Amino acid sequence: MAEERTIRIGTRGSPLALAQTAMVVARLRALGHAVAVETIATVGDARTDVPIAGLVHEPGGSDGVFVRELERALLDRRIDAAVHSLKDLPTAVPDGLALACVPERVMPFDVLVGPPGATLAALPAGAVVGTSSIRRVVQVRAARPDVRIRSIRGNVDTRLRKLDAGECDCLILAGAGLRRLGLAERITAVLAPPAFWPAVAQGAVVVEIRADDEAVRRAIEPLDDPAAHAAVRAERACLASLAGGCLAPIAAWARAEGGRLALGARVFEETSGGVRMVSADDSAAADEPPEALGRRVAASLTRAGAGAMLDRARTGPQTA
Repeated sequence: MAEERTIRIGTRGSPLALAQTAMVVARLRALGHAVAVETIATVGDARTDVPIAGLVHEPGGSDGVFVRELERALLDRRIDAAVHSLKDLPTAVPDGLALACVPERVMPFDVLVGPPGATLAALPAGAVVGTSSIRRVVQVRAARPDVRIRSIRGNVDTRLRKLDAGECDCLILAGAGLRRLGLAERITAVLAPPAFWPAVAQGAVVVEIRADDEAVRRAIEPLDDPAAHAAVRAERACLASLAGGCLAPIAAWARAEGGRLALGARVFEETSGGVRMVSADDSAAADEPPEALGRRVAASLTRAGAGAMLDRARTGPQTA
């Protein structure tokens, strides 16, 4: 294949997207494949003046503001594969496409970035926390109702510049992005379960291809990490069963534990009295489909009231 065809890989143009794509490209080239990279602008990249939730709710908008143009390029055969942050992908994959490969997952947790030694608990009252994620906002408010939230959008480097310019006192970011960009030294605290829950598929990269392109599928198969792939399949099945989009206040984390696949998920809701959370945890044997575990956890959340919470989140005012 390497002699007959160059694999054309599409990516967003952000430094993080390019770093993640470079990782995939390097591994493919090491296997002897010829690879070319095409940078494609997405709506989410172009409209940094609008909160992500606002883009989703614009006429014609939908989940996937960071991936739609890449998927269109795949379907139009302008590229052969697309590299995404998996947490950006809607759970419904377009007809004709397939999520073929999930390489090794990096830290799935959020992190705090601020002055040396800063932690969420140690922030002074009234401190300004920068984030544009509803899931992060509600968890910050649950832990620290006395701090202020400021919507901060843009690439990782843009957000760090805003922090350094004094636009906020600290940021909440995905730890994986900082690690992949070589900026792990900026992390001042890791926000991990049970205190703080990550987005579905956070820290995972996925390579999306056309479902009928067996040549590209065979080329990228060696890059797949079965443990990471199983974990994100469980998390995304839970999200899909809840009918929650990328922006819903839903968090989940699956991991191998004692020879089983364990999954915990949380749904959040802001109320007049604070933040409400419902939770569910379960595990599955190694030979059980990860999707079955995800659906089972989602059913437990629904019985605990998550469905009504998410209905209110969809019809209520959008945050960040």
